[in-house]
Order: sequence, then C-alpha cells, then structure tokens
Amino acid sequence: MSDDRTATDTKPAEEPVLDELFAVIEERRDTLPEGSYTASLFTHEKGENAVLEKLGEESTELVLAAKDDNQEELLHESADIVYHLLVLLAMKDADVADLRAELRERR
Repeated sequence: MSDDRTATDTKPAEEPVLDELFAVIEERRDTLPEGSYTASLFTHEKGENAVLEKLGEESTELVLAAKDDNQEELLHESADIVYHLLVLLAMKDADVADLRAELRERR
C-alpha cells in the first residue's frame, strides 16, 4: 500500500458468502432440481463416496497448484474444496454454524 492505511483498514466487510452458498446447497438437496450439479451429488449412485472422491481429487489439485506457485489455480481449487466440504456437511446433517463453532474452539 502506498499510504498509511493498514491491511485491516482496507479489509472488506465480511460477506456471508459461506452461509449463502450453504443455503443454496441445502435448497438443492431438498428440491433436487434437474440439471443441478449439487443435486446430482445428493442422488449419485456412489452416495457420499462421490463427494469424498471429489474432495480427494480437489485436494490433490490444490497441492499441485501450491507446488507450482499458481495463485489463480490455488484459489480455484480452494473454492472447489470448500464447496465440496459444504456439500459433505449437508449430507452429514452439519452446517456452517457447526463448522464455525469448531473453529472457534480451536482459537
């Protein structure tokens, strides 16, 4: 930064993006709209194993992106992991509030 502001001064307001994404995931789980990738994860013949496999795949891609110092891919794969993690939480009757509580305990 070229002025006297600190990083916290320029930090954007916290957005409820995870809560919004989780709400969409729950809605897709409950309504199973045709053509929805999210809904397909809840009805996949492999069940939760399909999501677990995606988490493994995306984790490998994240590691490779980090190893290659590819910031764009690092963020892309991180988002994929968060998305699939939220799907898994919805499958296991957990939610973002449960995740927040666990993280708070670890502070």
